[in-house]
Amino acid sequence: MTSFAPDSIVLNRKLPLWYQVSQSLRASILGRSARDPLRLPTEEQLAGHYGVSVLTMRQALKELEDEGLISRHRRRGTFIEPDARHGAPVRLLGSVDAIVAQQSGMTTELLGHGSAPVSAELAEYFPDLVEVATYHRLRGDVETGEPTNHARNYVRPELAERIDGRDLLRWPMTKVLRDVAGVDISRITDTVQARLADPETARLLRVPLLSPILHYTGVTYDETGRVLDVAVIHYRGDRFSFTVTLDAT
Repeated sequence: MTSFAPDSIVLNRKLPLWYQVSQSLRASILGRSARDPLRLPTEEQLAGHYGVSVLTMRQALKELEDEGLISRHRRRGTFIEPDARHGAPVRLLGSVDAIVAQQSGMTTELLGHGSAPVSAELAEYFPDLVEVATYHRLRGDVETGEPTNHARNYVRPELAERIDGRDLLRWPMTKVLRDVAGVDISRITDTVQARLADPETARLLRVPLLSPILHYTGVTYDETGRVLDVAVIHYRGDRFSFTVTLDAT
């Protein structure tokens, strides 16, 4: 039986290895296509794939099992749950793969892309640019098709030349920048605020005007401190949550 093939990652030794592996595998599972097999490789094969010990891999798999994404059967193997929960909260410990995992597993419609002048709100992030590339997407629940959020990304023009819009139908912008465009991401800063839905957001998310929403801004930087991408996402307040865990280690 053919096994599901997860993506590869470069591990950050400053974060728990089991956590990074679990979030990378989580993103791969939620971003899989309908044609991908449900059976996962063995613990030993996955440990070799990620370059970690079997014990670390076992801990990562337990995290995904507890979340309901996979099921483990003695002598049969480990399988992706076909009806795995999409959009469940993840623990954010500072990993880029956690951001990818949080944004994966939704249906995506590309509403438009092009270029736009750097607005007053974006000027602090792109002081050296006159224009940025823009991408506007509507994302929804896999099972019901109900819209859950709409996202606008503002990307440096030279990076947009390496982005295929079709990749954004399957993966979050963070993953496309890192794994397709080959960008070295140093850090991402997240800001989440409570707001009321404006007319456009209410229409796209199919909620009443002035309904509560989560307004998320994510700013992606390279190692020189230059901003690569600014993501502005509006989440339905009744369908989404963020969970942040701060470890004492």
